[in-house]
Amino acid sequence: MRGPPQCKRAAAKTTGVPGTQRKRVLKVYAIVRCGGRQEKVALDDVVTVDRLPGGTGESVTLPALLVVDGDRVISDPAEVGRYQVTADIVGDASGPKINMIHYRNKTGYRRRLGHRQKYTQVRITGIGPETKSGAKKTAAKAKKAEED
Repeated sequence: MRGPPQCKRAAAKTTGVPGTQRKRVLKVYAIVRCGGRQEKVALDDVVTVDRLPGGTGESVTLPALLVVDGDRVISDPAEVGRYQVTADIVGDASGPKINMIHYRNKTGYRRRLGHRQKYTQVRITGIGPETKSGAKKTAAKAKKAEED
């Protein structure tokens, strides 16, 4: 009888035969807050969020709540505050039409209402620590404050 395939794979891993080990894909993603909701975003994702001010092509920064960078999970507010999630506005979108009907029996009261929520689609362009230019600006402000 032949053993299950998992046993053969485990044996190949322990013997150190090259090419038998699986490559781990290290992916960076973040949980961001946008419009009262939390969204899981990764690089080049297109996410639909509540309406944002700004036009198509403009860049927005979303506050990160949690960042997973390969094997590191960053959830400390002081450390997560250093990370920026930047996104470009792709365009506007509309949600599904929601029809509401108010009806009261035997009184002749009927009302028909409709609603269609407006959304904005954004493409995630960057997840990472603050750029050095932002750090330089902060250092320049601190230096100016010391001089005064």
